Amino acid sequence: MAKAPKTPQEVFPEFLGDLKGLYGGALQSVILYGSGARGDYVPGKSDINFLVVLAQEAPGDLEKALPLVPKWKKRAVAVPLFMTKAFIGSSLDVYPVEFLNMKRHYEVAFGEDVFRDLVFDRESLRRQCERELKGKRMLLRTGLLSTEGRAEDLRRLMAASITAFLSVFAALLEIKGTAIPGSRREIVSAVAEAYGFRAEPFLQCIDLREGKKDVPLAELKETFKSYTEQIEKLIGAIDKLAA
Repeated sequence: MAKAPKTPQEVFPEFLGDLKGLYGGALQSVILYGSGARGDYVPGKSDINFLVVLAQEAPGDLEKALPLVPKWKKRAVAVPLFMTKAFIGSSLDVYPVEFLNMKRHYEVAFGEDVFRDLVFDRESLRRQCERELKGKRMLLRTGLLSTEGRAEDLRRLMAASITAFLSVFAALLEIKGTAIPGSRREIVSAVAEAYGFRAEPFLQCIDLREGKKDVPLAELKETFKSYTEQIEKLIGAIDKLAA
């Protein structure tokens, strides 16, 4: 069994060699993003995430990579994202949050830096943030019923949900023109200050995400109630920003 790489950069030569063998001159760029680019990659636990940019889309391009996916997984490489530069440019109004989060932390492993000149429209960011937060609010409500009142299930629900909110929070700071801090807790505090809601329930969810388990059901319920209340306040603040 292959050992997990000590660093993402350890797999660069092998991964790039595979891609060059598959796509030759059509391979335009390979970008490392996610935990490996943020500096919090943990061998054996973290995935290594790559964006692969091809010069153009052609039938059969993805099928070429199918035989290599099992090999890559053994080296902790997640299934790569395949795109073209044209697709990225035409999708910034649809997926600005995703591309913003990629651009925040990335490393060019090969070829052109396709993120360098990306510019994000404020209203496109606002619309996606509103849509994402309202969707996550609905999922939390459904998830609460799915817990059937069990403490462990409620803890898992809140611990899992906070990651999705954090990806939106960076975009909310970008909308305000506020610098995006490096740590999750600092991001929560900065967004709470910028948009006028209480950070504590979100910070408590980060505690749960980081392994705090000895929380009684009554306290979990109170945190969940406050959590959803602050989400409603945030959604209201975003609505007021509408162009």
